[in-house]
Amino acid sequence: MVGPLSISLANYVKSSKTLSRWVKPIANWYANAAGYRKYGFKYDDLLVEERPDVQRALERLTRREKYDRAFRIKRASQASVLHKPLPKELWMKPEEDARYLLPHVVDVAKEDSERKMWDHLEVKRV
Repeated sequence: MVGPLSISLANYVKSSKTLSRWVKPIANWYANAAGYRKYGFKYDDLLVEERPDVQRALERLTRREKYDRAFRIKRASQASVLHKPLPKELWMKPEEDARYLLPHVVDVAKEDSERKMWDHLEVKRV
């Protein structure tokens, strides 16, 4: 689950040019070392689908986003069966690796916390 600290920390790093210059090369190195881009995945393709919040977020994707996600998963599965990554020209480029699912997951989490607040609200007669 994504907490408010991780979001505010990312915004803080992005707002500081000096900090961004230090963190960005490390973040790019880590993403490349993780290896998911070699199989054509975006970072959000790796979120655990069995979580209820991710399930609800997946339902909110557009038809095109759902199709693209399924295509990336099938293509990566085929590459995994062949025991080798995709050709270099098919790797996910860092500028294409946008967070398409995270905003929906965050919205679902906000809705859940709001629902929880309203479900436990006590009404008292004055």
